Amino acid sequence: MDSYIPQRETMEIEFKSDVKKLNDNDLIDAVVAFANTAGGVIYLGVENDGTPTGVHKDHKDYSQLPALIANRTVPPVSALVEPLHINDKLILKINVPKSRSIVASSVGKIQRRTLKADGSPENIPMYPHEITTRLSSLSLLDFSAQPVPGALYVDLDPIERERLRNIIRSYNGEKALLELSDEELDKAMQFVITMNEQLVPTYTGLLMLGRKDRLKELIPTAESAFIMMRGTEVTANESYYLPLLASIERMIDFVSARNPEQEIEQGLFRISIPEFNPRAVREAIVNAFAHRDYTQLGRVLVKIDGDGLTVSNPGGFIEGVTYQNILTVEPHGRNPVLADALKRVGLAERSGRGVDRIFEGSLIYGRELPDYSESTATSVRLFIPRGMPDKRMVALITEEQQKTGQPISLSSLFVLNALKHNRRMSLNEISSECNIPESKLRSTVEQLTEAGIVDGIGNGRGRVYVLSAKAYKDPVQYVRQTDIDVIRYSELILKLAQTKGSIARKDVIDLLHVSGPQAFRLLKKLEMNGKLIRSGNTSAAKYSLPK
Repeated sequence: MDSYIPQRETMEIEFKSDVKKLNDNDLIDAVVAFANTAGGVIYLGVENDGTPTGVHKDHKDYSQLPALIANRTVPPVSALVEPLHINDKLILKINVPKSRSIVASSVGKIQRRTLKADGSPENIPMYPHEITTRLSSLSLLDFSAQPVPGALYVDLDPIERERLRNIIRSYNGEKALLELSDEELDKAMQFVITMNEQLVPTYTGLLMLGRKDRLKELIPTAESAFIMMRGTEVTANESYYLPLLASIERMIDFVSARNPEQEIEQGLFRISIPEFNPRAVREAIVNAFAHRDYTQLGRVLVKIDGDGLTVSNPGGFIEGVTYQNILTVEPHGRNPVLADALKRVGLAERSGRGVDRIFEGSLIYGRELPDYSESTATSVRLFIPRGMPDKRMVALITEEQQKTGQPISLSSLFVLNALKHNRRMSLNEISSECNIPESKLRSTVEQLTEAGIVDGIGNGRGRVYVLSAKAYKDPVQYVRQTDIDVIRYSELILKLAQTKGSIARKDVIDLLHVSGPQAFRLLKKLEMNGKLIRSGNTSAAKYSLPK
């Protein structure tokens, strides 16, 4: 049985002294807090400083403890209790799972876990607005579909409704919406719901079409801002309360006015390359508004500085999404009705994969990848770095797209980016670097090979891939990547034979990561040239240097 106790308390670990017998209510409160956060472990019989003192005699029979926890929590929490024996002391390790709903104690107490200013954890009450946030993050509640308390149908602005119609025309939204009357449009987009035979705006409706004064009064969290910095000097700083469509337009205009372009020649054509891809910028801004937590104070912020473009919004990633899996996880959002409205008018990617466009916007120019790693549990932060475009990569991608008449796939762009930075890689290494399963990656890499963009070297498990000669300005760089190791194969085999005394085909396979037939041919060639002597005729034959 595992007898390890962590050194200190964390968000997922709590120590509970049981010398004077821990009150059942205190234990249940701790269980509820863990269940409402990220789950965790309670060590019963351990002091706050981590000293094991053992459980009270009344808790030595721990078989009924899981039933006590289940009976005193709503909905019931299924905790796993494990005994630990440390220094002849009985410690109970209580494993509390993360709940997929809001958990309360049987007396109605709801708590969650958080960190104090000094970094130590504590359990605090969960307030009503935090319950909404929690349910939204678990995709159990669509806040954007709820009616706004105190809002009236006249709070929707006809000017903003006309802006919406113009956006549908400009961004190729659902043309059928243009045929509807104002009231029919509002109902079709779920901007309103009927309550007591009256039309009442939803949060989506007020956010999209609300009058500015009523929007600030009824949804004070709907704030937006942009900042421009030159070094440490702030050259632009504006904060405002506007309906979403007006906010998005203003932010896009703000970035466009500060987004210089450069041109490169590709055959008879000139390609304009902006500092920040406009389509990626639009998707980033729209995503920030669509997925932010409107129950939290804060603002959607766009900042441009010498390093790049940052787009941030209140509300962390929802359940199941992290910055590591953001490209592969099934798309789902915190505000489905609001996100759907932005898709239908044409502002957001209809597939729900707007994040793909954000990454594509950097990869097609050979720039560094966008970065979500500074996101936290309470905010999402996207950083798109500045950088000179890789002209050879742009030319390579453009040529392929002109040849096929199709945009190059995102997975192909990731493969090219990985090979650009790592030069030569096996399929397994590319899979790990790009976070793409080998089964899906194999066809992508082979398609790039057939197109002449990537070259494969070797066979079987020893096969590696490099960018083709088209991607290198200097042919010497390409030759160095493809041929220099092959030239040294004989030298390395002879050095191994000298070191070991004799070698077999398996040794060459392990040394050079080549296939069995390749290893045999290399050994055979050295034997024919008199540089190795073979003993035996099977695949296990030994090869040694001449005496």
